[in-house]
Amino acid sequence: MFIDYARVRIKAGNGGDGAVSFRREKFVPKGGPDGGDGGRGGDIIAVGDTNVNTLLDYRYSKNFKAENGKPGSGGRKTGASGEDYVLRLPLGTEVYKLEEDKRIKLADITVAGEKVVLSNGGHGGKGNSNFATPTNQAPRHATPGGHTHEMELEFVLKLMADVGLVGFPNAGKSTLLSVLSSARPKIADYEFTTLEPMLGVVRVGDYKSFVMADIPGIIEGAHMGKGLGHQFLRHIQRTEILLFLIDIASPDPVEAYRTLRAELYLYDSFMDKKPHLIVISKTDTLPEDELSERLKYIKKGFMKHFKEDVLAISSVGQTKLEELKYLIYDTLQKTK
Repeated sequence: MFIDYARVRIKAGNGGDGAVSFRREKFVPKGGPDGGDGGRGGDIIAVGDTNVNTLLDYRYSKNFKAENGKPGSGGRKTGASGEDYVLRLPLGTEVYKLEEDKRIKLADITVAGEKVVLSNGGHGGKGNSNFATPTNQAPRHATPGGHTHEMELEFVLKLMADVGLVGFPNAGKSTLLSVLSSARPKIADYEFTTLEPMLGVVRVGDYKSFVMADIPGIIEGAHMGKGLGHQFLRHIQRTEILLFLIDIASPDPVEAYRTLRAELYLYDSFMDKKPHLIVISKTDTLPEDELSERLKYIKKGFMKHFKEDVLAISSVGQTKLEELKYLIYDTLQKTK
C-alpha cells in the first residue's frame, strides 16, 4: 500500500539525574563528594533510506520515544546515555513540526543516508562532585537531568522522479508508463483507474535511463482539491520536466492543455516554469486518413496559441515511442 502522508508524535529522551554521593573507603572517614553526572537522553533522528518507499510504517505506529539517560552514581561515574531513536524515511519526505496553528518545516530528506536530528535529548544533570568549593566541601545537592517535550510531526512524501506525466483521466498515462518501463500500473478503459502514484525506470540505450512518475488524472479544480487534486499534485513538484499527455479524441486539445497548465499554476506557480513536452496520445484510435487531418489541425492550434510543437504517439501501436524517449532524455540533459 502506498502511503504518502502521516502524523506522528515523538519525544526525545530525558537526561539522567546527577548523583549525590560521598566516598566511603576504609581509613578515609571524611571522603569528599563523588556523585557522577547523569547521562544524556537519546535524540530522535530522521534518516533517508532507499529501501523504504512509503510512509506505511508511520500510518499505524504513531508514537516514538528515545531512551532516557541513566542517572549518575558514586565514584564520579557518569550515567549511560540513552539510545537514539531512528526514523527511516523514504527519499522525498518533508518533515513539519505542528505547533498550535503553525506548521514549521524541519527537514527535507532527499539524499540516501542523510541524517537530521528532529528532537535533541535532554542534557544530563550534574552530580554533587561538581559543586565542591573551599567553603562547601560536602555539597549535598545535584541537578536533575533536562526534560524534553513531546512534539507532533507531519510527514509528507513527494516522489522523486525526472519526468512527471500530466493529463486528464483516461489520457493513456498508465499505458505509456507500462510500455516505456517495467512498471505495471492498473490499466482500464475508465477514468481514475490510477489511484496512487507509480514510478517507472525508462531505459534509453544501454547505459542511459530516467525515472517517470504517473499520477492520477487531473480534473478542473484539482488545485482546490477536487478529484484527487491536492493528494497527488505534490508528487510532480520535484520532477525536472513535465510531459503533458492529451488524448487525440479530446474535443479541443488546445483548451485541454490550457486547463492543465492553469491547474498546475494555481497549485504551485513554480510548476508553470518547468521545462515540458506536449504529447498527443492514442493515435491508433483514428483511421489513417482522418488521423492526418486531425494532427494538422492540432499542430496548427498549438503553434498559433502557444508557439509550441507537439509529438503524436500511440502506446498500443508502439508508434513514435523511441523518438519520445530520446526527446525526453535530451530535454533532461539540457535541463540538468
